[in-house]
Amino acid sequence: MIERSWQNWAGNQHAYPVHRAEPSSVDELRAILRDAVERSRTVRCVGAGHSFTPIAVTDGVQISLDSLRGIDSVVREDDGSARVTVLAGTRLRELTARLWDLGLAMTNLGDIDEQSIAGAISTGTHGTGARFGGIATQVRALELMTSYGRLVQCSREENTELFDAARVGLGALGVITRVTLECVPAFALRAVEEPSTLRATLADLDAIVAGVDHFEFYWFPHTDRVLTKRNTRLPGDAALRPLGKVRSYLDDELLSNTVFEGLNRVVTRVPALIPRLNSVSARALSAREYTDRSYRVFASSRTVKFVEMEYAVPAAEIGRVLREVDRWLERSAVSIAFPVEVRFAAPDDIWLSTAYGRPTAYIAVHQYHRRDHREYFDAVEAICRSVGGRPHWGKLHSLGGDELRDTYEHFDDLLRVRDAMDPMKLFGSRYLEHLLS
Repeated sequence: MIERSWQNWAGNQHAYPVHRAEPSSVDELRAILRDAVERSRTVRCVGAGHSFTPIAVTDGVQISLDSLRGIDSVVREDDGSARVTVLAGTRLRELTARLWDLGLAMTNLGDIDEQSIAGAISTGTHGTGARFGGIATQVRALELMTSYGRLVQCSREENTELFDAARVGLGALGVITRVTLECVPAFALRAVEEPSTLRATLADLDAIVAGVDHFEFYWFPHTDRVLTKRNTRLPGDAALRPLGKVRSYLDDELLSNTVFEGLNRVVTRVPALIPRLNSVSARALSAREYTDRSYRVFASSRTVKFVEMEYAVPAAEIGRVLREVDRWLERSAVSIAFPVEVRFAAPDDIWLSTAYGRPTAYIAVHQYHRRDHREYFDAVEAICRSVGGRPHWGKLHSLGGDELRDTYEHFDDLLRVRDAMDPMKLFGSRYLEHLLS
């Protein structure tokens, strides 16, 4: 028996499903779905609960995939790559460590690795790198269980429209049970992190993004200061020079989590301190360089609770977007302590991918979970929408079906596939109907 009440990682979404289930096999999953159909209950799946939206919220049956985890099979190719099939509830953290032991790696990852593989692809989780797509672009095949309890396979060669829809499918088409990933030979990353200015970074942004495998930066609002991160891919047998335990603890645990939590508690009471503290924090940053296993460099620990909104905009528009956000902050009375994260991605062909059909830049804005985010997020959303921005499916935004249809040329194709896969709307919810109206 598992606890019926549920909340997400950030604590901003709660659910009180009539039943929570955690199947450990596809047969158990099939029985749960059949029971839900007989009782006329809707079903939503949940992975690690790292989405900030109500996408996993239901008053029907909530299914945890935590007991469906592990590597199912590995098929190696002559070039050293491999097709790796994993169970849907497998967390990225355990998967990437296991892949390293097999001499393999995922091509790209986001900056946290707590999510399940099914949750990560269903909501369009991504990393950074102008030549690399989101996690869903690494998927080569999917297995889903339909509302009728039938297992369906899809790939580029089989049930191709379902594959186009299900790679970022929002949990609307069925329960993902297995995911086949195209994995590459294990590689290391050399990370170079250094402070700079927003003005200098934007002035040379195209060359910077094109000149390194994985580039991102963090801008400190109310200042011109940024922290840049350049990650360069190296062979898996490259000499590793990870951060020392003391430096890693000071930078990544003490300063980034413990001290940052304390500062956010202080500025929640005295927001006027934020611009000065941001300036001091940005100038206190020091450069660092290290080399480690790719998955250890991609992801970092996050213990400070926050809510987040992220928009995908055409890459050519990111400078304009950031300048407009800066101007809005200057005019408003809002003070923001969290840095703004900027990342990049290659175009892809996945129907509901935020990077569909265009080189993409992502702007992610955060707010401490004890502070009101609405005015800030609304302003940034309006700026991003003015350049054709698309919201991340797992992060806060205000858009519904009417607005989303205008930004995705295959929106109605997805609805058609959904009607074929789930005519009873077993996998529906109030929030999903808002998105897919």
